[in-house]
Amino acid sequence: MLILAVIPLSPLFGDFLQWSVLGNILVFPADNGASADPFPILPSGGASVSLKIYGPLRAELTEDIYIANYEYNSEVNRPMGSSQDNRSALVIGFFTAIQITGCFSLDDKGTALRVFAGPAADLRAIVLAAGLNHPNDFNGDIKTNAQLQTDAIRDYFWNKSRWFMPVAGIGMDFPINENFLLGFDLRVWFPVYKLNINENIPAIDGWRFAAGLRITPRGKQ
Repeated sequence: MLILAVIPLSPLFGDFLQWSVLGNILVFPADNGASADPFPILPSGGASVSLKIYGPLRAELTEDIYIANYEYNSEVNRPMGSSQDNRSALVIGFFTAIQITGCFSLDDKGTALRVFAGPAADLRAIVLAAGLNHPNDFNGDIKTNAQLQTDAIRDYFWNKSRWFMPVAGIGMDFPINENFLLGFDLRVWFPVYKLNINENIPAIDGWRFAAGLRITPRGKQ
């Protein structure tokens, strides 16, 4: 993907096809109490591809990849982001979205405002965290057994449509030079699955926020 970032393929297609390389800071807010580890704030990398539909409207596919440590709290029966010391599972998340983007030109130099929204999914690969080899890590019940916690984390995230989180956001692009645009994005993912489950979950849990940058090769002017 980094190789593609320096190859200006977009001029071959004009503005019909655009793609970008993305870098973000993801925030997964949670209200887990004073005894829990801080909620995850994570870097992510990704890419997007968009096709022009009509006028300022584009259909855009985005992919953002992140890595986080989790533990399972058996007292409240849900996963929590954790520090390296308290981890049981490694979660590799693939935030995948298909969105409609309105791209509105602000001048003749390439500056543009973008607004977007669409369905998205947090597709998580959940595996036992590496480096767990102490006998106590695999003994006892779910309170102490990392394998049992990993299985519970996987079941939790993949059940009751907890992976489905529509996204909306806003961004701007600015010309760096005649070949590239530098942009920024602000995004929010909505935990709509909470509407269909009967659990005592803090209101902020499940939301996702991101602030990031993107680099986009420019089409023919």
